Amino acid sequence: MHGLLFAKCLPHCLCQPMGDPVLIMSSIKIETVVLDTNRCGESPVWEEKSNSLLYVDIPSKKICRWNSLTKQVQEVIVDSPVSSVAIRQSGGYVATVGTRFCALNWEDQSLSDLFSVDKDKKNNRFNDGKVDPAGRYFAGTMAEEIAPAVLERYQGSLYALFPNGIAEKYFDNVDISNGLDWSLDHKVFYYIDSLSYSVDAFDYDLHTGKIANRRSVYKMEKEEHIPDGMCIDTEGKLWVACYNGGRVIRLDPETGKRLQTVKLPVEKTTSCCFGGKDYSELYVTSARDGLDTDELSRQPDTGKIFKITGLGVKGIAPFPFAG
Repeated sequence: MHGLLFAKCLPHCLCQPMGDPVLIMSSIKIETVVLDTNRCGESPVWEEKSNSLLYVDIPSKKICRWNSLTKQVQEVIVDSPVSSVAIRQSGGYVATVGTRFCALNWEDQSLSDLFSVDKDKKNNRFNDGKVDPAGRYFAGTMAEEIAPAVLERYQGSLYALFPNGIAEKYFDNVDISNGLDWSLDHKVFYYIDSLSYSVDAFDYDLHTGKIANRRSVYKMEKEEHIPDGMCIDTEGKLWVACYNGGRVIRLDPETGKRLQTVKLPVEKTTSCCFGGKDYSELYVTSARDGLDTDELSRQPDTGKIFKITGLGVKGIAPFPFAG
């Protein structure tokens, strides 16, 4: 099968990128499930009611929906780079497009603006975003890249769009605003500014959305490269996609220890989420921008979306935007 790999379960479960296909006795399985190639796939979100995976291709300005039953991909093309997508409680979706929070009606493919940010920074765009347990849509900005991970620094900020339609700025001086999630008790907000090479935590007040007491809970190892998208499992452990590192890692934010590493057959792993009928499947997006011809030939599946099974853990359903 195209894109099918098995990995032996070691203390740090390693799946070596040795080509396609590879068979090594084990329980962890990695397969390519969305064969369409993305320039920069990001923001995977599982939509339970449609058995589908939502995701975006940032520079291609595409919002996509892959149906896990039919294996078909539908897409909506928008007018600016689109960096994240989320489910909307009242129906349809929300997305970060350019420097705008937007509502998306999938049926007629119409996009309507909800709130604009960074109006004084014409070179900025949103990057990763996710909805908190109270229905607020958090997303951060960054300067447009000159090349992947090369950009004017400290131009971004973190925002949240509240259900009342007003966005609030949390802090600025951000390089590449990236992975976000919340602890299972909703008392901690986890956040990644990629060029800090750190996974950070804040005390979180779910009632007000206020954050405080920023601290690092994990510093990236050299071989892990750049922390990108992130999600949490039902044991409260974090899964982080490592851009240029070709892997996802599982972290314990309480101890600051890496618990597990799963290597993929592509270098530019960008984000991850749990999905499937019981949220036991980990979906991983990837990118191809920034790779030369030789690198692309060695990584034929780069830019595709992968499904990892056999991890022995499950994730939680995404929260919908309440506005």
